[in-house]
Amino acid sequence: MGDFVLPAGILAAMLHVISGPDHLAAVSPLVIESKRKAWKIGIAWGVGHTTGMLLIGVLMLLFKELIPVDAISAYSEQIVGIILIGVGLWAFYRIFHDQREHNHPHIHVNGQPYIHIHKHRHNHESHHQHHHDEPVKQNIFSSFGIGLIHGLAGIAHFLLLLPALALPTKMAVGQYIAGFAIGSVLAMGAYALVLGRIVTYTREEHHPLFLNGIRLAGGLFAVVIGSYWIYLNM
Repeated sequence: MGDFVLPAGILAAMLHVISGPDHLAAVSPLVIESKRKAWKIGIAWGVGHTTGMLLIGVLMLLFKELIPVDAISAYSEQIVGIILIGVGLWAFYRIFHDQREHNHPHIHVNGQPYIHIHKHRHNHESHHQHHHDEPVKQNIFSSFGIGLIHGLAGIAHFLLLLPALALPTKMAVGQYIAGFAIGSVLAMGAYALVLGRIVTYTREEHHPLFLNGIRLAGGLFAVVIGSYWIYLNM
């Protein structure tokens, strides 16, 4: 039996992560806007999600009679919805902000304003790498925080760890929980990697309309799922 505990935990986590539209909606705009190292954002969400699930599990087991765990979980679901809407609106802002940066009015010698559309080429790799690392780090921390709240939200998350309590040995329990953590990180890391590669390819091939379509879709996805999540938990 011990040979199947770890893979069972990994599989359960991967199915849980990929089947949750709120999970994908939370990470997608962050991945799309990060431009590089998108897989780190997925991993950060997976670590935060597992941490949140373990915390709510400990609260359920140790303090069920002392604190309103059910109420905390319900409010967390609503907070998730609000965060998703916020992430979506942030994505819309980024699209609008970039459009304004690339369309500048200039006054020429004849006194007439003229709109230039600037296409930036990155010739100084070290400078731009430092510039792009900052938003990536910010999005990694944001992804971890969202994953943490996701893990805290919903008693259903705790129920996913209940099979571990039925296992006969502490080692088997530890293997299942470790497998769940690994599965969460792998699933979201893989999703972020694939989405990041698609966005990177689109940028490098200079398809601005398609790229903005992806960005718009990511933001809209987050807003719609966030609104639905709030409605579902009212």
